[in-house]
Amino acid sequence: MEIKIISVGSYEVNCVVVEDAGKAWIVDPGADADKIVACVAGMLATPVAILLTHAHFDHIGAIPALEKAWPGIHVVVHPGDAPVITHPFNQFPPDYPAIPRPSLLVTAPTPELLPPGMEIIETPGHTPGGICYYFPAQRLLLSGDTLFAGSVGRTDFPGGSFQRLKDSLVRLVALPDDVRVIPGHGEETTIGREKTSNPYLAN
Repeated sequence: MEIKIISVGSYEVNCVVVEDAGKAWIVDPGADADKIVACVAGMLATPVAILLTHAHFDHIGAIPALEKAWPGIHVVVHPGDAPVITHPFNQFPPDYPAIPRPSLLVTAPTPELLPPGMEIIETPGHTPGGICYYFPAQRLLLSGDTLFAGSVGRTDFPGGSFQRLKDSLVRLVALPDDVRVIPGHGEETTIGREKTSNPYLAN
């Protein structure tokens, strides 16, 4: 399995491309579709699905262009966040205009749409349907905007809940300390580092 991180858009979202056995999954394509397409092509991979940790505008902006580049690609989102994609508040023009509902939106993904061995951890709080993608064998967590290096996601957006976020963080703290964390923005970290230094997780 190969992992590549592409910083996309004015909000510098960490779009992650996961490649395995010639197939690719694109996590949180917030902008810069040309960069993402070039990355997948450079991996000599066939795209399978777009996976969203949540549906905020800065994580979904490249979807229409990627659907044109890869007709028939599925977009996987938690059902709690499906309405967020097209909601009027979920745009920030001109850089992030409203996008239409993806033509192949999936809220209950089947195994063939997900990378081998990947687990979905439900982590609402930043949004109602926030999720993290966890690869136990690789000790890797794609935490979206739930957990950052030294911080956590905001909960003052529509649908946010600090109590739900705290409950979600309990699930992440239970992961092994050596798990590598790639957040939705900013630098990488580990679960162990956050448990000892993040004020929202520190014991």
